Amino acid sequence: MMFANLLTLSRSDLKILKVVDEYSIHRVVYDFFEDIRADDEKNASISSGLLYVDKGGNFNKRQILILSNRLPKKRDIGSIVSKPIREDFLSFPEYKFELVVNPTKRDRKTGKLIAIRTRQEIAAWFLEKASSSYGFDIKPESLIVDQLTVNQFHKSNHHIVQARAKLSGELIVLDRQLFIHSFKKGIGRGRAFGFGLLQITPI
Repeated sequence: MMFANLLTLSRSDLKILKVVDEYSIHRVVYDFFEDIRADDEKNASISSGLLYVDKGGNFNKRQILILSNRLPKKRDIGSIVSKPIREDFLSFPEYKFELVVNPTKRDRKTGKLIAIRTRQEIAAWFLEKASSSYGFDIKPESLIVDQLTVNQFHKSNHHIVQARAKLSGELIVLDRQLFIHSFKKGIGRGRAFGFGLLQITPI
């Protein structure tokens, strides 16, 4: 069973929780759920069962959409509304989608990950990856690439920099099982930090 959760944090919640960057959002989201992984599973990069995207907000509140394989804990801070996702929700042939990604590719010479920076390059990268790795095809004329920014934060004395882009459009399911896996497990890199949650609406 999967759950869609909408976490709303008021201005005072954000101050109490010391939300200042993407890493603090990660910390807040994970604190709302029981940690079900052993240390060796974490070291092996076993999925946490959580995906999320920061939907932003206004001066008074901030909202975070979370996909989880378990219900959140009850806490005395913030407001979270959870709804189970019906299995038939993933049985439609076409969907509108929105997705925040960390667009990267591995340099063939150095083996290092490098950011993909332009809208055209990100669109080409995602169109290829969708059909080959994620179980769906994109209607090319529908694809919009925007909000190209960079996330920066410190984790364990390391300065982390992540390229960020928002994609939206319409998709056609090619491989149902692979599509379901992409929805439940997320897409691309940086899934622990707000990337990869496939937000879909049936057409």
